[in-house]
Amino acid sequence: MLPWKRVARSLAALLLTAAVLVTPAATAQAKAAPSSGWNNYSCKPSAAHPRPVVLAHGTFGNSVDNWLALAPYLKKRGYCVFSLDYGQLPGVPLFHGLGPIDKSAEQLRSYIDKVLAATGAAETDLVGHSQGGLMPRYYLKFLGGAAKVNALVGLGPSNHGTTLNGLTNLLPYFPGVGDLLSKSTPSLAEQTAGSAFLAKLNAGGDTVPGVDYTVIATKYDEVVTPYRSQFLDGPNVRNVVLQDLCAADLSEHVALGLFSRVAHHEVANALDPAHAKPTTCASVWN
Repeated sequence: MLPWKRVARSLAALLLTAAVLVTPAATAQAKAAPSSGWNNYSCKPSAAHPRPVVLAHGTFGNSVDNWLALAPYLKKRGYCVFSLDYGQLPGVPLFHGLGPIDKSAEQLRSYIDKVLAATGAAETDLVGHSQGGLMPRYYLKFLGGAAKVNALVGLGPSNHGTTLNGLTNLLPYFPGVGDLLSKSTPSLAEQTAGSAFLAKLNAGGDTVPGVDYTVIATKYDEVVTPYRSQFLDGPNVRNVVLQDLCAADLSEHVALGLFSRVAHHEVANALDPAHAKPTTCASVWN
């Protein structure tokens, strides 16, 4: 049998490897890539789309890599689109969303204030992938965000934590691993099912008044598990399973946010429900 310390290191490495699946590996080339028209602070919302859209990346993601498909998709449809970096750790470039989630929510608050000031809009809509769908809920509930947000759309959000297909249930058997995750990558520990952070966030209800919520999940999610733990309960909530819209879409956690045009079509519906069109497998061509 391996010594405890070696087992702990192995499990920690496995957890970190699994978590990196939240978004594909960032590259310097992608980070420097042009934003294809988003993050344009001279953009003024139209009458058809009066609210700017702010995109929040997932754990290990960044403001470019996570949105190379969805940001241009929404921009083409006439939205003013913005994306932020949050949760940076000192000495860790490109891979963000690792710091304490409450501090990331403070970064989101400042960023939204900046976007609203630049665009002249009174409210924004938020779209987040994985942790990016969870973290804004702290902003809405504890930092006054409900007054500045019309809707929150989560793609595979870690709303009630994850077991990583049961892997996190092993943590009590490996002393010190939980502390290692908390100190090195706080957001990973806080997204573990049963964490103190999630208990605080979800106490008293999942939602706040005045905000519309949409959760888009895939039954093939291998990161935020079980996938139904992503769903929210409360008024003004719509929980969607991607395969109920298109059974042929086999997207897992990463593809849900990055590649699935079916999921992206449903995001567009959530942002403009008055003009929503049925989302089907044919939506990949829309």
